[in-house]
Amino acid sequence: MSISGILIAAAIVGGTGLFIGVFLGISGKKFAVEVDEREEAIMGVLPGNNCGGCGYAGCSGLAAAIVEGKAEVSGCPVGGAPVAARIGEIMGMAAGDQVRQVAFVKCAGTCEKAQNKYEYFGIEDCTMVNMMQDGGPKGCDYGCLGYGTCVKACPFDAIHIIEGIAVVDKEKCKACSKCVAACPKHLIELIPYDQKTFVQCNSNDKGKALMDVCLVGCIGCRLCVKNCEFGAVTVTDNLAHIDPEKCTNCGVCADKCPRKIITPRKIPIS
Repeated sequence: MSISGILIAAAIVGGTGLFIGVFLGISGKKFAVEVDEREEAIMGVLPGNNCGGCGYAGCSGLAAAIVEGKAEVSGCPVGGAPVAARIGEIMGMAAGDQVRQVAFVKCAGTCEKAQNKYEYFGIEDCTMVNMMQDGGPKGCDYGCLGYGTCVKACPFDAIHIIEGIAVVDKEKCKACSKCVAACPKHLIELIPYDQKTFVQCNSNDKGKALMDVCLVGCIGCRLCVKNCEFGAVTVTDNLAHIDPEKCTNCGVCADKCPRKIITPRKIPIS
């Protein structure tokens, strides 16, 4: 190839590259999406876990929703009150009172206290086990299966399997709700961090049916209801429930419970 041919080819390639560069530069400015400065400021405040506990696709999704008025300034369960207050300052509004929450597993049916109907050999995943015969080997159809699906779902190492059931470390828990969504038995819920009295059972079976498979499950006897002077305890479908708004944590219901299933929170995992 002659020198002139090489120069012409180089000029064509260079010209094409220059044209594309100018075109992209103009297009970038013309079609650029303006980002609200408040959104960037909120992103700088959010913890950046991208856990999805807020209901949005990561922290950027929540930040955009807050700026658009689609989400509350207190929308981040991981950041809690401190983050909500800082976002409130950015948005020029009060964050309001924030009640810290933690996950709570409504089951005390450990290996020693709950019976099994058969032995399971297979994939160690609660969702898979729940699809087996009778919803898994555990005698109580409502109890924790203990195969750690919630453990795998937790991004904060706040939940572990101890003696066959899931136990939450309240100090590590950020109330992101990942474990709540992961549990196929739907026995994990969020409760106030300061709540000390709670029913550690999820069964709706009647007394005898429950006692045949578990040594500690709630039998719906209503002694807790009769002895609570604050009206904080109710029994629905053979299962006691405690209203944290009414409960004073006096412990009377726990003392009167013949099954000792109304208990103080377990000691956090060390």
